[in-house]
Amino acid sequence: MAFPQTRLRRLRQTPQLRKLIRETELNAADLVMPFFVRPGRGLQVEIPSLPGQFQYSRDVLLKSVGAAVEAGVGAVILFGIPDQKDSLGSGAYAKNGIVQESARQIKKKYPDLCLIADLCLCEYTSHGHCGVLKGDRILNDETLKLYAKTAVSQAEAGFDVIAPSGMMDGQVSSIRLALDEAGFEMTPILAYAAKTASAFYGPFRDAVESAPKFGDRLTHQMDPSNFREALREISLDALEGGDMLMVKPALPCLDIIREARQRFDLPIAAYSVSGEYAMIKAAAKNGWLDEKKAALELLTSIKRAGADFIITYHALSAAQWLKEK
Repeated sequence: MAFPQTRLRRLRQTPQLRKLIRETELNAADLVMPFFVRPGRGLQVEIPSLPGQFQYSRDVLLKSVGAAVEAGVGAVILFGIPDQKDSLGSGAYAKNGIVQESARQIKKKYPDLCLIADLCLCEYTSHGHCGVLKGDRILNDETLKLYAKTAVSQAEAGFDVIAPSGMMDGQVSSIRLALDEAGFEMTPILAYAAKTASAFYGPFRDAVESAPKFGDRLTHQMDPSNFREALREISLDALEGGDMLMVKPALPCLDIIREARQRFDLPIAAYSVSGEYAMIKAAAKNGWLDEKKAALELLTSIKRAGADFIITYHALSAAQWLKEK
């Protein structure tokens, strides 16, 4: 029936009614907090393009991870800034690498925390690219060998989930095989399945000091214009053994998240990336919007599109805000 018999405003009249019929509920457990860890002691270095986010030395990191645990976030994901970088990114798979040592320390104090390892080489290579180079070209299959080595190193260090982000062809199957052969057949893979070459990554590259020294990443990260290709990428990662599938970035790819949710029965993650966070922080600083309301609305929209969980730099703040509601 149409108006006046039908009045949709009837169910919006009180906070209790609005909460009762709410279709999408955002919870702290849906959120994953990224952390950047660097060598040294007593260090908490703010990242200018990511206000409120820091590079932490391991001793300080532990306290900040504790705050995330206390807030009830679902998991944390670690990114490393090594003491030294080289052409093969050896710090990524070193037994005593920066994230490996951090994982052991975190797991010792917070054994029940879900700890995710980002797996890529760009933070660890002197050239800033995501794999082995020959001239200015990334060698896909040679890079897979180092990804596999890194995955085993991370699993041995205590990471609960391995999340390959380099967008090399075949990375999921190579990592799955390596983990299984090393006795980590129960360690799941969170595949960065559809990751576009986005303009929204700029602040992250500042955070991990990984901007390419030359060229770009257009040969392996996807063209943001391509919807069907994104679904092919997601499908292949599912076939190769991905246990969870990620779309990155989140806000510019809500259509892909929605379609992935409808087509695949695996858990879907979305990465609300550094540029999304930085936009809200900058606008809030200028008084143009309410940071809390804007961040929660953005995160709710990502979940409404179909994401089961969201990696976001607002995770800690959002978890605390949700407790206040």
